[in-house]
Amino acid sequence: MHEHHHHHGHSHILGHHHHGAEGNIKMAFWLNLAFALFELIGGFFTQSIAILSDALHDFGDALSLGVAWYLQRLSGKGRDARFSYGYKRFSLLGALFISTVLLVGSLFVITAAIQRLSDPGEPKAGWMIVIAVVGLAVNGVAALRVSKGSSLNERAVMLHLLEDVLGWVAVLVVSIVMNFVNLPILDPILSIAISCWVLFNVVRTLLSTFKVLLQGVPANISLHDIEGRLTTLPEVVSMHDLHLWSVDGEWHVLTIHVVYNTTLCNSAQEVLALKERIRQEITACGVQHATIEMDAPDTDCGMTSCCQ
Repeated sequence: MHEHHHHHGHSHILGHHHHGAEGNIKMAFWLNLAFALFELIGGFFTQSIAILSDALHDFGDALSLGVAWYLQRLSGKGRDARFSYGYKRFSLLGALFISTVLLVGSLFVITAAIQRLSDPGEPKAGWMIVIAVVGLAVNGVAALRVSKGSSLNERAVMLHLLEDVLGWVAVLVVSIVMNFVNLPILDPILSIAISCWVLFNVVRTLLSTFKVLLQGVPANISLHDIEGRLTTLPEVVSMHDLHLWSVDGEWHVLTIHVVYNTTLCNSAQEVLALKERIRQEITACGVQHATIEMDAPDTDCGMTSCCQ
């Protein structure tokens, strides 16, 4: 039987996008749980220890998906006295949890597959084909649904499901080949290849998640682009204390101090109008929440750390 280990792997938080992300992960959870039960029954029916052990892997996957679903749901809550930005970042915990499960699982599979290289055993090719077809269908449907999402949590879930799909494709190919040629060593070799691909993608997802947690500048937004847009406004003299970070990988926050030309903006209404234009420029760059402070050239903004 195959050595591949199933793994699974966040969210806008506003309106339909959040509910879409939650719905995608929810569906993946139920599909995975149902398939694990199918594998369990199939394992008892065929008296196959390999299928039974794989069923246990799938129950572990369903558990990690359940955690991701709960955290995705929690991330949709509005802000309160405890979390002033809301619960958006909780979905990152889902991505972190699933990526960790994937990481450990992949290393476990690689270790087991290396041991099987010397003694690949004699898997039941016939039943492998049946279970591989069902596994491919179940995980393929779930992966297709989740692939439409863009959050880190959904990315992690999709990676988990995609690894399953690749695993079952490999099992299907190997089982068909082994029906005609006695080459059981193909099973562990394919398992190692798939696990290495998964490890590569897990590291990428973890790096993205850690960048958000460490409040790095979002990859899809350029600070130079924002500065360039604002300097084209004739009323803007200069800017400082520009900070940009992401709450959850999709909902970005920016703070900035703008020094305006008092000759061109000599009334409170003109300053407010300029502030609104600045907000529009910042929003056009992909920032959802901006805090803009307007400073006259001859005033001290009071921020001692501005130029540090």
